Amino acid sequence: MTPDEYLERLRELTTGFARVARTADHAAPVPCCGDWRLRDLVVHLGNVHRWAAGIVRTGDPAQQIFEAEPGADLAAWYGECADDLIEALREASPQDGAWNFTAAAKTKAFWFRRQVHETAVHLLDAHRAAGTEHTLDPAIAADGVDEVLLGMLPKVKRWHTPPVVTVPLLLKTCDTGHAWLITPPGESDVPGSRTADPAETAEAVVEGPAEGLDLLLWQRIELDGVSLEITGDVAAAETFLAGPLTP
Repeated sequence: MTPDEYLERLRELTTGFARVARTADHAAPVPCCGDWRLRDLVVHLGNVHRWAAGIVRTGDPAQQIFEAEPGADLAAWYGECADDLIEALREASPQDGAWNFTAAAKTKAFWFRRQVHETAVHLLDAHRAAGTEHTLDPAIAADGVDEVLLGMLPKVKRWHTPPVVTVPLLLKTCDTGHAWLITPPGESDVPGSRTADPAETAEAVVEGPAEGLDLLLWQRIELDGVSLEITGDVAAAETFLAGPLTP
């Protein structure tokens, strides 16, 4: 997607998140987020937006200060944070340089995409806390898988022990037609990932819906909760998928 398209998606997602923050029980627990309550999730995402907006404006790395507390109106505070981010992105030149924490190009364009996926996953978290139904757009989910595999996986040892990759394995979405080839570690001791070359042969193939793959990589769903078809070296594929790939 283009930066303008990401920005439009971000407006939609932040509006949806603010709606849940306004209507749901702030004391409700958030599945897959430790001991967080919905209020903690809203405070977290609002502060992430503020942090990202600062980086977009300056291009420089910034300390993550997530202790800023909202006023009495939690949803209104979140809306202000989201508006600040959207305004910073709207005024930014995507091609200008800016720090980021992944293997992606160090330009402001990164933050358009990153904040879409940050918000998309946390919007799902919020709906789960509220007990309401929500699904990820397959196009957004596939782009989220791409961000993890091409941007975060090469830098994963900054946060975790790299996932174990013993054979070349292919991840495919059955609904959007995307595919990524994961190769065993090279000199960096970190698995490699790239868009798949049809001429290459993987020893394990994992295929499933984009939403399921995205949520699995973000540890929002267990492996047995995803409708995946795994062929070839099943054990190698399951071992890779069990490892954390994100911060």
